[in-house]
Amino acid sequence: MLVVVALGGNALLRRGEPLTAENQRRNIKAAAGAIAAIVKAGHRVVICHGNGPQVGLLALQAAAYRPEEAYPLDVLGAETEGMIGYLIEQELENALPGGPRVATLLTQVEVDPKDPAFRHPTKPVGPVYDKAEATALAESRGWAIAPDGDKYRRVVPSPLPAHIPDMAIIRLLVDSNVIVICGGGGGIPVVRRPDGSLIGIEAVIDKDRTGSVLAQEIAADALLMLTDVDAVYLDWGKPTQRRIRRASPDAIDEGDFPAGSMGPKIGAARAFVTATGGIAGIGALEQALEILDGRAGTLLVGGAGVLVLE
Repeated sequence: MLVVVALGGNALLRRGEPLTAENQRRNIKAAAGAIAAIVKAGHRVVICHGNGPQVGLLALQAAAYRPEEAYPLDVLGAETEGMIGYLIEQELENALPGGPRVATLLTQVEVDPKDPAFRHPTKPVGPVYDKAEATALAESRGWAIAPDGDKYRRVVPSPLPAHIPDMAIIRLLVDSNVIVICGGGGGIPVVRRPDGSLIGIEAVIDKDRTGSVLAQEIAADALLMLTDVDAVYLDWGKPTQRRIRRASPDAIDEGDFPAGSMGPKIGAARAFVTATGGIAGIGALEQALEILDGRAGTLLVGGAGVLVLE
């Protein structure tokens, strides 16, 4: 199968861990091992990844240098795409000696400048804070903030990906049996000017939604979204919570899940399965192959009226 693997930013940097290069490399080495297992099982992969913690850190560093000259989010997104892509590429090559070639592609992703997401920021970026610290930062820096578990994080606009201008290059690499790392951080958000040229815009695109568009465009058989939780749950955090083992797109609604975390994953999975008839898996990084085989995580499958809970 051709599988698009979307690595969550929190899978690459565990929740609450310091944002150090050493921690990121250690986690990325584990991620590379999980992806290598998929390749060794005979599948081809294309990889995209999140960048929420990393882009937030770079934004803080830039603001500390010269707050009045802070780098825009599209530029910071390009920096994180190169940084994380480099680490994934290197660790994946180490995990697959003599295996397929690996290439990282800085990927522009076109969005609609009129997307309502620009008026309603939901995408968490950067580290977590307690409420008092988050509130103080929001007031001093003009941030929007939102709860993230029992903590708070900065949130930024997360428009829907409309088009990947670099798709022809991605297809060329995939057809040449190259493992492509692309759409990192959801891709570099750009908009099209009236004259047809592109320009970056302040946003962070959700990598799962970009992964869904990518998977549809390259005719993938599966979309695998790997994060730091083992599956999708109904009534998460309540005594009534139940794991969703398998579901069809009509039986599950992204609106029932948080907009800044599981909601986009459900939306991305539904879009991919509905458009292609393929499968979409959601679950823990270390169970990547088991999710793909239907032995772990949550699977969205074609058909109607399917909802298996446990």
